[in-house]
Amino acid sequence: MLKGLMFLCVLCSSVEQKIYVVLNETVPCVRLLNATHQIGCQSSISGDTGVLHVLETESDLDWILSSGPHPPYMVIMETAFFNRSVMMRMKNSSRVAGVAVIISKTGLADNFSPHTTCPNQNTGVYSESYGSDLANCNGTVWNPLGNGLSYEDFSFPVFALKDENQTQVLRKCYEDHNQRVNGSAPQYPLCAMQLFSHMHAVTDTVTCMRRTDLQNRFSINPEVLCDPLSDFNVWTSTRPLNNSAKGHAADESVVIAATRLDGRSFFWEQAPAAEGTVSGIVTLLATIQALYPVTQEAPPPRNIFFSFFQGEAFDYIGSSKMVYDMEKNDFVIDMNNVHSMLEIGQVGLRSGRSLWMHSDPVSRQNKSVDTEVSEEEGKLSLFSHALSRSQPLPPSSFQRFLRARRIPGLVLADHNTSFTNRYYESMYDDAENLNVTYPPGLTPDEQLVYETDAAKSLAEVATLVARSLYLQAGGEEKNLNNITADPKIVSHMTSTNTHTHTLTLTLSLSLSLSPSLSLSLSHTHRHMTSSHTPPVTRFVQYILANLTGTVTNLTESQCQNPSELSTENKDLFSYFWVSGPASVNGTREPFCVRASVRLSKAVSPAFELLEYGSRNYSTWTESRWKSIRARIFLVASRELEVMHILIKNLIVSMIFILIYNNACLSYFTPKRQNKLYTAFFFFLHI
Repeated sequence: MLKGLMFLCVLCSSVEQKIYVVLNETVPCVRLLNATHQIGCQSSISGDTGVLHVLETESDLDWILSSGPHPPYMVIMETAFFNRSVMMRMKNSSRVAGVAVIISKTGLADNFSPHTTCPNQNTGVYSESYGSDLANCNGTVWNPLGNGLSYEDFSFPVFALKDENQTQVLRKCYEDHNQRVNGSAPQYPLCAMQLFSHMHAVTDTVTCMRRTDLQNRFSINPEVLCDPLSDFNVWTSTRPLNNSAKGHAADESVVIAATRLDGRSFFWEQAPAAEGTVSGIVTLLATIQALYPVTQEAPPPRNIFFSFFQGEAFDYIGSSKMVYDMEKNDFVIDMNNVHSMLEIGQVGLRSGRSLWMHSDPVSRQNKSVDTEVSEEEGKLSLFSHALSRSQPLPPSSFQRFLRARRIPGLVLADHNTSFTNRYYESMYDDAENLNVTYPPGLTPDEQLVYETDAAKSLAEVATLVARSLYLQAGGEEKNLNNITADPKIVSHMTSTNTHTHTLTLTLSLSLSLSPSLSLSLSHTHRHMTSSHTPPVTRFVQYILANLTGTVTNLTESQCQNPSELSTENKDLFSYFWVSGPASVNGTREPFCVRASVRLSKAVSPAFELLEYGSRNYSTWTESRWKSIRARIFLVASRELEVMHILIKNLIVSMIFILIYNNACLSYFTPKRQNKLYTAFFFFLHI
């Protein structure tokens, strides 16, 4: 009997496989919440189902929203139709069950930015009390192409389809069963799609965190509904800082060089952020490569502090946390240690573009700040044709530092006023947008060493940043000729995976990454989430160890427990056990690296203060969910479905009676009993 039941369960599974085609390579739009709103997408708890319809023309949209006889529809669209106008029309219609977007370059619009026109406008420095006439992008609309789609709340699921083969399966199912013939409606059976992306959190962060806190207090098995967006900042300095000594560091003056680590897009974890983020990451890494050896041989009076901030796309999570820790003496330095700041923004330069220096006009009303900023501009102008402009600062981490103290600082960017990035915070801001192109016929190994125009451009920016930072820290001009970024290393950091068209950071330097972190950015993302640390954070940490670390003769055990050795100082250094460079036969000899590279928490202070409705800090949370999946199947007409239900209920009732009556069942042979169970499970399943 037991074997028969096990056989029938397997049979049910095979029946399900015959009914449904599961779509694996899909990416959902998920729900995010802040102090006042919920945004994103979700399905009903049991998933949403609709008849498949491919949106290719305006008449298809009319069919979906008004005249089609088989609503609700599950809309399949190319990128050309994925815009605010179409999405808002479907949002306001009860005839749409969900949307699936085919990720491709076909029909891509000249511009697409689902972010707002004024990024992070409520958490920057400009407000009623500071430059009120500059607040809310009154001076400059930084992202005029922004359509705000990422900040809308959709009551139906929206998925991205990444696999071309499965996209063809969808199209064939549609063409075979759903496509109109001479304008006539198709006949049943129809091809349908079901999307599952139910989100547990609703309303806003205040409501979600309150409900989560109540469950934690009173429930035996509490269920967390949402989590704060969180990760880590990565930082290092030319002179090691004592990580155990918090607060003001006596006689320590630092020049901060910073950039951001994260990006975002409409779809979860699909944030290549090439021009928006990666250009800054690569430039600052190349700056460190050019600058670090000289600072060790001829150290300038001031320390240079390099920081990569995480969560900046979500109201400056990383930078606001570091400033908060500085203000409450819970960081290695405080605001009084900060001499000045230089931030690298979007610097994906193309031919004919200039580099622009942005400063804050409000703080420059102070004479000493204005003098220092002018000197900083002069140092940058020595090495390039960088131009300055008096206007509000673009969205930047520097704004969070200015909220705490009026320090001198500049933001470098490739735009004068509004962004030149046509795909800001979208899945299309990829390597092609950064102009990473190669001559035809190059092998992947040849691409690694080929100096693209993008690599040369970023290396030039890194060189001027490195030299100006050295002067800003008080270094001598005679050492400047030794500070030059290597475009070949930049080429390594911007090498393109020709299959995914995304940026990689596959460095071939003196050291290699930890065996457990042998990653490239073509397989990672820069989208900050609540569920796990994006690999780019750890990746940048290990690259910094590559660039600034020293090889030691410590064993693996000693490397993991350096505090047990009197010759090592865990307060000044971090220790990394890495695999060495590959030998001729492909083997690697691991060893220990000592470097002054650290991680620090990047989580909004609002969650430490339990101020979930804070207006001063980011309050972004991400909803939890249990199942994200998609599948297609054939659906019958309503009349046939009703008839099936009636017949199924009748047969199931009869079988239950037979099974309950053992006397009747005993008259059947074992073979007929198996057939009876088969029929029972089959009709129960369908």
